[in-house]
Amino acid sequence: MFEVREKPDLVERAMLVGFCFDKSEEPETQKLLIELEELVDTLEIGVVGMELVRIRDKNKRFICGTGKADELVELARARDCDCIVIDNELSPMQQRNWESLADLTIIDREEVILDIFAKRARTKEARLQVDLARMQYALPRMARMWGHLDREGGGGSGGGGGAARGMGEQQIEIDRRLARKRISSLKLQLEDVRKQRATQRKERQKADTATAAIVGYTNAGKSTLLNKISGADVMEADMLFATLDPTTRRIELEDGQILLLSDTVGFVRNLPHRLVESFKATLEEAILADFLIHVLDATSNEVFEHYETTRKVLRELGADEKRSLVVLNKIDRVEDEGLLVDLRARFPDAREVSAVTGEGLVEVVAKFAEFLSDRVVRLNFRIPQARGDISGLIHREGKVISTDYEGNDVLLTAVVPKDLAGRVSEFQI
Repeated sequence: MFEVREKPDLVERAMLVGFCFDKSEEPETQKLLIELEELVDTLEIGVVGMELVRIRDKNKRFICGTGKADELVELARARDCDCIVIDNELSPMQQRNWESLADLTIIDREEVILDIFAKRARTKEARLQVDLARMQYALPRMARMWGHLDREGGGGSGGGGGAARGMGEQQIEIDRRLARKRISSLKLQLEDVRKQRATQRKERQKADTATAAIVGYTNAGKSTLLNKISGADVMEADMLFATLDPTTRRIELEDGQILLLSDTVGFVRNLPHRLVESFKATLEEAILADFLIHVLDATSNEVFEHYETTRKVLRELGADEKRSLVVLNKIDRVEDEGLLVDLRARFPDAREVSAVTGEGLVEVVAKFAEFLSDRVVRLNFRIPQARGDISGLIHREGKVISTDYEGNDVLLTAVVPKDLAGRVSEFQI
């Protein structure tokens, strides 16, 4: 069975290349290259150089012209690289052309992200999602993979070369059929996961439990925020895509409401569309949440670009119109006062926090209650002691503020959901 080759285990030294087609695009291309360096570093591959290349016209064979491609290959060889990472999207044919020219491993930004996701996936759901995205990426590139195997096998010359290639072509067709079968199987398994998640969500809806999703750029501190607020133990680390699996935790707000907080996978610029599609089961928490908590890294010079990237992905998911709370995280580490002034001007209603120290989190949780205030009401009740079932119901589904007794009656002041208020209206004072 064909399997996607594990690039991080094969390469050690990489040169990064970013192509832009207009001088005005150079600053953005440079920023993307710097981000690509961080992505590649996450795979523990050493970066020995970055090249920003401006070209006038896009070439079908290499993106750039043949002369520039030759020049870049020679530069990579001079740096003793075993891999060239191209920040632009490569078609299967362009990838084959580059590898034929360079005799080096050539990967693009999408393959880097796929490899990171493969290393991060822990649960069955995440592994299924990653496997599907990788198989869909690899299917049109199988001839390239077989080219690698042919070179490693040493069957490229002499009279046996043609026979070897013929066998390879037959094997490719077999592997393509197996890959398509695997893709179909993965889609079915993911559909089962979505059905299970939908069932769980229906149970939450029956209980009328509020939900919120934590979204934001990768490494903004979303998991740390969830841990600090909920007392959970979700994996948190100072690295890209530390969280792939949706994690939901239950917290109780000051007014007694229960809120289910869900962490989501971090976003990144130029996130491959197939990953957005494959991770819709994970991102459904954002689509269906009552409101969003948009976490920004206040120390990042790219914070505004990160905000727009996340908004763009949310638009693709149809979740960009949801009510959201912007949280400026890592506020204790901000050194650029000018940046802080700009952030406050751009996001005047944001909450400033440190998910590590806990600074500002009380105000954030208070804002959650404010967002959900229309779901509850504060009322006074007079309940006969013989109706312990009513008192118990209010205690279970609401938050009792005070309890007193008068004759055979229990006097309660409580914050209760509006639907419960209707069910016990006869006991209201």
